[in-house]
Amino acid sequence: MSDHFIKNIEIKNFKCFDNFKAEGFGRVNLIGGKNNVGKTAFMEACFLSRAEDTKWLFRRLVEIQTHRDVINNLLLKTTREEDLQKLIKDNLNLYIILEKKEGEDWDEDNEGRIDSRNVWEEGIIKIERDTKINIFTKDTKLNYISYYGQGEVDKGDLPDKYTLSELVDFLDISFKSTKKAYSLNFISPYSNSNEELENIVGQSKLDNKYDALNKYLLDVFNVSSIDIIKNKPMLRVANEYRELSYFGQGIKTFINIISSILLLKDDVIFIDEIENGIHYTNLDKLWEIILTISKQQNVQVFATTHSKECIESYARVAKKLEDEEITFFKLGKNEEGELKGMVYPYDWFVDSIEQEQEMRGW
Repeated sequence: MSDHFIKNIEIKNFKCFDNFKAEGFGRVNLIGGKNNVGKTAFMEACFLSRAEDTKWLFRRLVEIQTHRDVINNLLLKTTREEDLQKLIKDNLNLYIILEKKEGEDWDEDNEGRIDSRNVWEEGIIKIERDTKINIFTKDTKLNYISYYGQGEVDKGDLPDKYTLSELVDFLDISFKSTKKAYSLNFISPYSNSNEELENIVGQSKLDNKYDALNKYLLDVFNVSSIDIIKNKPMLRVANEYRELSYFGQGIKTFINIISSILLLKDDVIFIDEIENGIHYTNLDKLWEIILTISKQQNVQVFATTHSKECIESYARVAKKLEDEEITFFKLGKNEEGELKGMVYPYDWFVDSIEQEQEMRGW
């Protein structure tokens, strides 16, 4: 598997995860479990671990906040500085370790470190790029050191300390808005605004993926094409254009998922409630397209579901395509109420489904 894929992860002090480890993920990973057990929170931690620097980490925190409570976030009567201050203070205890390469242990003393950043006065975020990415909060000042080759050390231009106000200014440079943020890498049931769809359609044309997207729409929904007309996403059906808003949630979910994977390359995508709005008769087609495109684009997929039909479809299609780079991650709580996870590799997962075992957590 590719080096940029997430193989193992350790999470501390993030939402429902106090001290949690999981390992053995594949190219495509479906996360199952009971309602409110922490499926989305786990995926959010993985999403945060992909941040390459401080500004991107906080932009991803804003994005998670957007998907979690999009309506209230848009209605809040707060300033940009107040939004960022709250975001910082709500994540002072964040600690995530992501191991990217096979054969590495969990030792933090890694000489292959490329850079580390200690971020705000109340705490610190540290990001180490190479075999691992560590994100956590602990100390008081910001340092920036880059390692280029053996023995060469180059200090950056960032100050030793930030006041909270200075930090807000530093982070705010990369944000168009602290109220909401979306990207191709994180998809939720709220990822279907006209602005997002306009960006997706435009980018698919620039990247020569537009014809492929329309082909999949035709195969699954008998829709000839999608386009933006008078600033509205419209679908062409039987030589007539109709607004996308006339159609159900399923086709919007499909467009977001398939176009995002098509447009990403050598990357990771996170999809919350993947079955949202998708009729069960289209699940096999959806999974076949996801497994095929993710392999072509070298994109790792993490998705959540609580649907038995979705889990069974996933196993059925993986077996049909003989795609052994998939896993199923079952999340649940033991008798003591502790959060536990179990990664099922391809063979174990398919056998469990064929034996009609319950896979939606415990």
